[in-house]
Amino acid sequence: MDNQEDFFDRSRIEQMPQRFRANFINSLSGFKSASLLGTSNGTTANLAVISSVVHVGANPPLLGVVMRPHTVRRDSLENIKNTGSYTLNHIGVAFTDKAHQTSARYEKDESEFYATGLTPWYSESFSAPYVKESSVKIGLTVTEHFTLCNDTEFVVGEIKEVFLSSSNKDALKDDGYIDIASLGSACISGLDTYHSTQHIAKYSYAKPDSDLAKMS
Repeated sequence: MDNQEDFFDRSRIEQMPQRFRANFINSLSGFKSASLLGTSNGTTANLAVISSVVHVGANPPLLGVVMRPHTVRRDSLENIKNTGSYTLNHIGVAFTDKAHQTSARYEKDESEFYATGLTPWYSESFSAPYVKESSVKIGLTVTEHFTLCNDTEFVVGEIKEVFLSSSNKDALKDDGYIDIASLGSACISGLDTYHSTQHIAKYSYAKPDSDLAKMS
């Protein structure tokens, strides 16, 4: 090992102060998607910032979300369990402050939409609220729900509808790729740090006996 590297064994990690350790571990996974989770209990539209969305499959189209343990009141998780539907909305670089404010502990009957100045929007066919300001909006229904080894909960949802912003007509490419950087989507590192993104390269399909081609 390079002697210039700082080494952290399990013992050293466990000795870290709680908040320091939480920030340290949350930073290790690198840049993560920045999304707002939209749910409703029938009377109140709730919104929560999350950075744990993962791709599960394309056919059927599935996304997974890791939710923190239900040891305290979790309005979004409770709404998902009760209604079976929710939305995922990309956080734009223009409203990262409002998105992060949704992590505050508002009362159960207080909507994070109105508390932060974001706008709830509903499609004609979906009951959960979208974020009007978001450039990528995804409506999902629960397919499976698991409790993991540390009591976090993993929700797998099937994509029912998608709305892409018309601000950049070229964002959807001929091969189906969505250029989310051009749509202004932000990403997250750690627990509270937001970043804009910059395109580096798009490469051809990798094969053992072929050189990569830079597509863009």
